[in-house]
Parts: sequence; C-alpha cells; structure tokens
Amino acid sequence: MSATKTKQPLLRQVFLTKAELMPGVGELLVTIMRMFLFALFGRLILDYIRMFARSWQPRGVFLFLAEAIYSITDKPTALVRKFVPPLRLGSVSLDLSFLVLFFGVQLLIPLAARL
Repeated sequence: MSATKTKQPLLRQVFLTKAELMPGVGELLVTIMRMFLFALFGRLILDYIRMFARSWQPRGVFLFLAEAIYSITDKPTALVRKFVPPLRLGSVSLDLSFLVLFFGVQLLIPLAARL
C-alpha cells in the first residue's frame, strides 16, 4: 500500500452526490409502485368477491386488510375516473379507471427504475 493517500474534501465525505443519492430514490419509487400494484390486485379480488357473493362482509383481519386496500387505492382510482369516462355498451357501462391506473403504473415502473 502506498503511504500517500489522496484525501477527499470534508464536504465530499459528509454529503452524498446526486449520482449516489438517485439510485436509492429510483428503487424506493419502484418499490412503492409495486406495493401499489399489489394493492390494486387486492382491490380487484375484493371487488370480484363483492360481485359474486353479495352477502359477504369482511370480518377480523380481512376487514382490516379490505379497509387498508380500499383506502390506498380509492383516491387514485377516483382521480383517474374524473378524466376517463365509462365505456357505454348498450345499457351497461364499464369503468375503465382501474385498467388505466393499472397500466399507467406498469408503464411508470421502468421509468422510475432509470432514476
């Protein structure tokens, strides 16, 4: 080993550079968006349960999970619903906000991974 080491300035030792900080931010955003996708899957499952078993009401731990899933996904879904009108098929209308939100988050994940 050489006896002469180049010392870094004190500010460089204390603070992280932007390049060192950004991979953590991108990974954090990707993790948050993937957790949101899992919450969207949970909402899809809960909506199908409510559709096919109308008398089913969550109890205990399922009540806590259902409340958490709906509280996480309700505001973004309502926001997308303002801009994406339902698709009319005769007397039936399909709410496309869930699909737009799902695919939008899917498209944002690779962009956030590049940060």
